[in-house]
Amino acid sequence: MTTLFDVVTVTCFIGLVLACFIFTDRDPKTLGQMLISALAFAVANQLGNAGWTMLAASLIVAGSAYAVFVVRS
Repeated sequence: MTTLFDVVTVTCFIGLVLACFIFTDRDPKTLGQMLISALAFAVANQLGNAGWTMLAASLIVAGSAYAVFVVRS
């Protein structure tokens, strides 16, 4: 990991996995919804490394908010 976006997105992904195991019932529908957040983190990492800082930051926030929404519902 060499950039800030690598550290932030991998940390968010680890938090996503932990939240999935701790706070959900682990059914396939929930895992599919969590995959959307994981994909947002991966795209944000690539965009951040390419210099699109604001778009990457907004994707990280959106992915995190969606994950919280999925876990709470």
